[in-house]
Amino acid sequence: MAKRITDRLRLPQGPVDLASIPTDATPGFKGNKVEGQKALATLAPTLGELQEKLYAEGRTGGSRRVLLVLQGMDTSGKGGVLRHVAGLCDPQGLHIKAFKAPTAEERKHDFLWRIRKELPPEGYIGAFDRSHYEDVLIVRVHDLVPRATWSRRYATINRFEQQLADKGTTIIKCFLHVSKEEQQARLAARLDDPTKYWKYNPADVDERAYWDDYQEAYAAALEKCANDSAPWFVVPSDRKWYRNWAITNLLIEHLQDLDPKWPLASYDVDAERARLADS
Repeated sequence: MAKRITDRLRLPQGPVDLASIPTDATPGFKGNKVEGQKALATLAPTLGELQEKLYAEGRTGGSRRVLLVLQGMDTSGKGGVLRHVAGLCDPQGLHIKAFKAPTAEERKHDFLWRIRKELPPEGYIGAFDRSHYEDVLIVRVHDLVPRATWSRRYATINRFEQQLADKGTTIIKCFLHVSKEEQQARLAARLDDPTKYWKYNPADVDERAYWDDYQEAYAAALEKCANDSAPWFVVPSDRKWYRNWAITNLLIEHLQDLDPKWPLASYDVDAERARLADS
């Protein structure tokens, strides 16, 4: 039996050495880019049916939902995943949120306040472009709050995610693992294409000076916040096509594990068929 992507990419609990994990590997897929793109397209019907079953279940009293958390360095492809993976789903069963720098209102509350507001409803697939982990990443790297504050947040995050899992949320946390060289190439490509100038942010170059600090912060978050209820998956992301294929498979495998069913009719089908014929 072929090993599932869930098992291939799941980060084992324990010390994390990101430098030892290849960013350009393609675990579970032996083909090239063209073959990978074709393989992604063939997954759409499977993902679509599973999502519809979950949505139907939620509309008829079910409490289960899925939350896809996307974290990674700038240009790692969080937006690309939303376009190419979430794009395979029915929009009516999706809840997508991209978290930016906290607003003045959000800063008045604890760091999970804005996260709780955006959790997916029953039956939905939620997707976060960045998440509560920013409060142990950029906050840590740039000393935005005291060390004593951000260091307590790992335990707070673990409790929060356990509460979600206990209430029926399947959490899929993906770290999009990209190399510093690939990031540089992607930023350069934006400068070479006038249609992508809008995507280029000069601050991204400034942030590259903190690359090692971010890698250390990510390693700490992955190590301290990986557990059976909310494991981390490290997705090699130098190859965009593989990243998209892998995360689509992660979604499918988790939905297959949930095994949502079409809801039974809450009415007499034969009686309704007769009423309809007479109407």
